[in-house]
Amino acid sequence: MDKLNHIFQELINQGKYPGIQWKIIHKKRNYEGKVGYKKLDTKENIQDDTLYRIWSMTKPIVAIAAMQLVEKDLVQLDDPINSYLPEFTDLKVLKNEKEIITNTIHLEKQPTIKDLLLHTAGFSYNFLADPVGKEYDQIKLFNSSNSSLEEEIKLLAKLPLLYEPSRKWRYSVSMDVLGRILEVIMKAPLQDILKNQIFLPLEMHDTDFYISEKNTSRLMQSYEYNHLENKLTEHILDAQKIGSYGYPLNNKNFARGGHGLFSSIKDYMLFAKMLHSGKSESGKEIISKNTINHMTTNLLNPNFFPIEILSVGTVKDQNYVNDLEPYGWGLGFRTLIDPLKNNNLGSKGEFGWAGAAATYFLIDSKKEISAVLMTQALNGDPSLKNNFYKFIYTNF
Repeated sequence: MDKLNHIFQELINQGKYPGIQWKIIHKKRNYEGKVGYKKLDTKENIQDDTLYRIWSMTKPIVAIAAMQLVEKDLVQLDDPINSYLPEFTDLKVLKNEKEIITNTIHLEKQPTIKDLLLHTAGFSYNFLADPVGKEYDQIKLFNSSNSSLEEEIKLLAKLPLLYEPSRKWRYSVSMDVLGRILEVIMKAPLQDILKNQIFLPLEMHDTDFYISEKNTSRLMQSYEYNHLENKLTEHILDAQKIGSYGYPLNNKNFARGGHGLFSSIKDYMLFAKMLHSGKSESGKEIISKNTINHMTTNLLNPNFFPIEILSVGTVKDQNYVNDLEPYGWGLGFRTLIDPLKNNNLGSKGEFGWAGAAATYFLIDSKKEISAVLMTQALNGDPSLKNNFYKFIYTNF
C-alpha cells in the first residue's frame, strides 16, 4: 500500500491530480489506499466514503442491465433500434466521413442493439474529430442538466450517422441510445431500472444519478488538467470538450446511458467483484457467468483494429500512445487480446473500462484480480492509469 501511495503522491505533488483513491482485491485479499485532497482549496482529505463522478464507467453498468433483458428474452441483440425508437426510422448517414453534415444518403440497414453495445452503430461523440461529433457539440447534445434522456435521444435522431452500421468501431453516444431503449422496454426511468436490477441487489447504496443535499459534501471536486500550463484548473469550456456535458448533483429526474452516475470506491468494487461470477456477495445472481464471458470476449472484426479514441486536439507525436491498441471490444467492455502490445503486461481476457475524469477499473479472472481507481481530473495525465496497471501486474 505504501509503495503505490508513494507513486500516486508524486503525481499529486506534480500538480496532475487533486487526490487519488484505489482498491485492489487479489484472491480475496484487500489492498487499498488514498492520498491527496478531495478539494484543493480547502485541503479536505479524501475519506473512505468519498463520492465521484464516474463518467463512462456508467456504461458497463448499463450494458449489464441490457444483457439482463437479453437473458429474459425481452430484447434480442439483432433487433434494429427503430423497433423501440421509431424516431430513428428515417435515419441518414454521411456520404463519407469527411462530408458536410447535410450531405447524406439513406441507410442500408438500421443499427442493432448489438451495434450499440459494440460501438459499431455509426454514432459519434461530441469531443471527437469528425463532422458528426462537431454537430453534436453545435446543438449542445447532452449539455443540459435538466433535459430528459428521451428529449436528448429525440434530438440525436435528427442527425445522420457518421458511417454505415457494423462497418467500423467508433466510441460514441450509443450507450445513451441503449439506455433510452431500456426505458421503453421496461416502461420505467433508467435510474429506477439500474437501482432495482443492479444497485439494490449488490447493495450499492451510494451509486445513483442523484446525490442528496446531505451527501453533497462527500463529493470530490472536479478539475481539468491543463497540459500546456501543467496544472489543474476549473473545467476548460472550449468547443468539443467533454466538460460541457451536463452532470447535475441534485436532479432526481436526470439519467444518461453513457455518463452521469456517482459512486464510491466501495460501491464500484461491489460491481467489479460481481463481474467475476455474475453473483452478489450474498450469492444472488445478477447475470449469468456465460453472459459475462460473452460480453467480455472480443466481438469486433479484425479489420477494425487498432481501435482508438481520437479526441479533438489529439496530437500524434512521438509521445502519443494508443492505450487501446492491445484491446478488442465486447458487449460494453474493452478486453485485452494482445498482451505483447501491452508491454507484456496483463492477462489475455482482462477487461474493464474507464471514465473521462481518470477513473478506471479492471477485472482479471485468471489472476483473481479486481481493481478500481478513483479521482476527478478531466484530460488527466495517462501516467496515473499506466502506473496503476504496471503496479498490479508486477506485484500480483
